[in-house]
Amino acid sequence: MGDQSSAVKCMRFGIAFPTSGPYANPLVLAELAREAEASAWDGCFLWDHIQTRWLEEIGDPWVSLTAIALATKRIRVGTLVTPLYRRHPWRVARETVTLDRLSEGRFTLGVGLGSDHFGEISSFGGPADDRIRARMLDESLAILNGLWSGEPFSFAGEYYRVSNVCFRPSPLQKPRIPIWIAGTWPKLAPFRRAARYDGVVPVAGDMFSCLSADQVEKLTEFVNSLRSDAHNSYDVVYSASTEPGSEPSNTNLLESFAAAGATWWMETMLAPLWDPQRARERIRRGPPM
Repeated sequence: MGDQSSAVKCMRFGIAFPTSGPYANPLVLAELAREAEASAWDGCFLWDHIQTRWLEEIGDPWVSLTAIALATKRIRVGTLVTPLYRRHPWRVARETVTLDRLSEGRFTLGVGLGSDHFGEISSFGGPADDRIRARMLDESLAILNGLWSGEPFSFAGEYYRVSNVCFRPSPLQKPRIPIWIAGTWPKLAPFRRAARYDGVVPVAGDMFSCLSADQVEKLTEFVNSLRSDAHNSYDVVYSASTEPGSEPSNTNLLESFAAAGATWWMETMLAPLWDPQRARERIRRGPPM
């Protein structure tokens, strides 16, 4: 691992909010994002679910991101993460460009395959095979990049077709809106995909486990070995909590994760464990370093 203190100085700190329970209300999320900006956090990101537990209230992340973008001026905003298989990529192209312009270039798109943990695939007749959703994800990403270009674009794939269209306006951010790719380590295919984009969101495979610093170092080395532009900036997003009793609970571990290659520490606030008042208190204390 490299120099720890210098790595921590380069790390950015965000908050990952659910959109369920009390967080289904976009006004609650907008107010918490305003508090986060005032308390020196660097970003607010939303989960993208269409259902969680039975009968639990769920909010739309895209509408909520609009409220957050209007309530803030500095912090980055985005999804962590959107399963692209369930959304038409041309609609995502329109929505993301609109959010990018509304936020004045602060939007990041996090994407992944999605899972059936909450029945979000099986309940709606989605493709259960990870390989199918992976191919759909790759086609969607190709279409997003083509439509974001603002130039005439066509695409013929296994799942999607686009015939001679031109989407304008293009994003404010150049060469494109940053794309973060989620993946479960140590599966390698998602990290090969992530190497082609702007960042990676590694997960351990369930909602309550965290990767170790050694694992983050290994996956960062793997991704960097595949990147042709390894000298350019690249985001490695680590999600956990620094609250006492959480894993990891010791904020000194931030130095280990930063040295391992993590560039973002995403403080995760799980509903219903975190009510908005507890979240507000944590936000006001500011980033862990």
